[in-house]
Amino acid sequence: MAPDPFSSLRFAEYRAFLGAMAAVFAATQIQTAVLGWQVYELTGDPLSLGLVGLSEAVPFLALTLVGGWAADRMDRRWLALASLLAIAGSGAWLLTASLGPVRSPLPLYGAQALAGLGRAFFRPASASLGTELVPRDQYQNAATWRSSIFHSAMILGPAGGGALIAIGGPSLAYAVEMGLLGVGLAALLAVAPRPRPPAARRHPIGEIADGVRFVFREPLLLGALSLDLFAVLFGGATALLPVFARDVLHVGEIGFGLLRAAPAVGSVATSLLLARLGHFRRAGRAMLVCVALFGVTWIAFALSRSFALSIGLLVAGGALDAVSVVLRSTLVQTFTPQEMMGRVSAVNSLFIGSSNELGAFESGVAAKLLGTVPSVVFGGTMTLLTVAIVAWRAPRLRRLERIAPDVT
Repeated sequence: MAPDPFSSLRFAEYRAFLGAMAAVFAATQIQTAVLGWQVYELTGDPLSLGLVGLSEAVPFLALTLVGGWAADRMDRRWLALASLLAIAGSGAWLLTASLGPVRSPLPLYGAQALAGLGRAFFRPASASLGTELVPRDQYQNAATWRSSIFHSAMILGPAGGGALIAIGGPSLAYAVEMGLLGVGLAALLAVAPRPRPPAARRHPIGEIADGVRFVFREPLLLGALSLDLFAVLFGGATALLPVFARDVLHVGEIGFGLLRAAPAVGSVATSLLLARLGHFRRAGRAMLVCVALFGVTWIAFALSRSFALSIGLLVAGGALDAVSVVLRSTLVQTFTPQEMMGRVSAVNSLFIGSSNELGAFESGVAAKLLGTVPSVVFGGTMTLLTVAIVAWRAPRLRRLERIAPDVT
């Protein structure tokens, strides 16, 4: 029998959850895209784009393991709502700052740091909450739909952000962001409370360490997370797209929005295809090959001087990245006991946050030292090296056929 591509969507609370995530993802994508453009226009320095990523990464990386511990001890829905208020506070800060002349990027960095604090709790809370809303055998289907929603937001958010800057400046974009966060809060309220069952309590540091130890004892999880960490840390150069849009391709705000959204177009199409295809065969090999090709697309993008070709390469890179995202998410959810889901999701978030937020900082520093184009070529080359090392050091991941709890 053919797999049901809509199986996880037949659960009403999961649909409400996805609606909340769609609004929140779109809002945060608007903020990240608009803030990057605003800071680069203010400073003209690619290093400032790296500092945007660093300002979010510091509180996020410092607190995300605490957020995972809280998600295993508290009502995950309540924790997601509370942390979403902190993210909304960041948007309100940026909106207020942008109503007048902005003379220094420091307040903008401060607002992004508040967003990083909120996301340190929101990511593990929402990721673990999602696993409570569908049966275990629906995890891959649920992961593909959540990936589709996330990457759809990555299309609409940056493209809309670029258009909103052109129409009414950053203040209009941040006002729209605040409206979307309000929609997300309302949709999340449609999910019933999820109090955690009582459990024997130990010292919080020991409980937090359990999540880290669990990941390092599971070679499949460690290999998949390491692949994502180093490949995106070096290979992704999304933070530098304002530089490419303004100084390399000369396409302005609208072109920047299209560049920022292009990877998500490929990701959405691939995620929808994965939902229809069902479970992967040769999952480990597919992940390694897709990440290697992801690095190749960024090398080619750096060398391109054609806007159309650059868009096509970013679409292809997003499609390749979607395979890795879905497989990694399914691995984490399938192999993690429910009582540890928050802490392991936090470790997953730590790896993802390191690759994304610290990756933005790395991109800015590398562009400052090497130049924009050489830094992206270097990053793509490092991604290829990362794939080779992971394939060598994680043979169980390389040989993985089908994701299932009893895989050997």
